[in-house]
Amino acid sequence: MSENRRISNYRRKSPTQRFLSILGLAMFLFYFVLGLVVIFWEELPIQIDPTYRKLFGGLLIVYSFLRFARLWQNNFRD
Repeated sequence: MSENRRISNYRRKSPTQRFLSILGLAMFLFYFVLGLVVIFWEELPIQIDPTYRKLFGGLLIVYSFLRFARLWQNNFRD
């Protein structure tokens, strides 16, 4: 029953709200993948010390999860 209510709540959203939910999910994926790229791409075009590169990549990944938590809280909770 809860699943049906969640689906019907999603369908009741306006097209603008649905678009913003999808955009928020896309931005979460963008920051997460960017963090992974910064950490693991050895020949990154920007010369950064490896320690700072890993810190910056980790910060991007943490930020992506913060965005996802806010997205989940605003759009997908009952």
